[in-house]
Amino acid sequence: MSEEKSTVIQAARAEFLAALLKKDLNIDSQGVASIADRGSDISKSISKGLIARIGEATTAEKSSGQTAGKGFEKAVADFLRATFLALPHLRPGKWEVFHGVDRSKVRISNYQQYNHLVRLAEKAKLDPDLRAVLGGDYFIEPDVVVVRHSETDEIINQPGAIVDKHCSLHTPLRSSNASSFPGQFLHASISCKWTIRSDRAQNARTEALNLIRNRNGHVPHIVAITAEPLPKRIASIAQGSGDLDCVYHIALEELRAAVSECVGGRRSEQDQDLEMLIAAKRLRDISDLPFDLAI
Repeated sequence: MSEEKSTVIQAARAEFLAALLKKDLNIDSQGVASIADRGSDISKSISKGLIARIGEATTAEKSSGQTAGKGFEKAVADFLRATFLALPHLRPGKWEVFHGVDRSKVRISNYQQYNHLVRLAEKAKLDPDLRAVLGGDYFIEPDVVVVRHSETDEIINQPGAIVDKHCSLHTPLRSSNASSFPGQFLHASISCKWTIRSDRAQNARTEALNLIRNRNGHVPHIVAITAEPLPKRIASIAQGSGDLDCVYHIALEELRAAVSECVGGRRSEQDQDLEMLIAAKRLRDISDLPFDLAI
């Protein structure tokens, strides 16, 4: 009997998790996982069970939060390049994925919906009153972005005569109108939270609200991805609606199994929080993300 062939999504997910295990998802010499809260026994227990289900962890001392965060951003960007960019039959277009290693690529003012913020900032420099009112929080640099480019008339007219020089003269999707608009659109803003430890994690919500309020055009997908092991902490950014579309976990099914093992099959707050978030469609696996971005 032949082995079942791995799908694009399965292979990309496995490669994504392997990249994390190779670098920042590890266990130290005291047996504490890099994503665990040392002050929480349940966090240490769930983390260890989660990593055991993902693969074989290396023994290494915990990386700094900044180092782990940068590696996480790259792994997420690589995963989306391997998956979302493999779905042109579901979401046609010319796409790119960037992450924070190049800050100039992830700055939202590069994109059609937010390019007006550049002019706003220039005026604010000359007007202290305007600067005091506006502040500077609107210049957001997401961890990972998915970008769509405008299309040439040749591409638009492939099925037949769709547009000509007499119509559709203001839409930014036509590259022929690019003199009036940047030729790129922010399709998705992705916040990468290695763990969720403090109020700083809530900046994902603040950034989301700024993306919604300061846009001049459609709202991009706004999501967060985390490796946090504690469901209650995940709930702190996943609950509610109106800011983040959804929160994604690096290995949701493995997390469910680890939580169930940790609580010994008994109903607990952690178990209930996790199932509530899944049932409410506020928490999904990273393998769901490329398809959600195709909507």
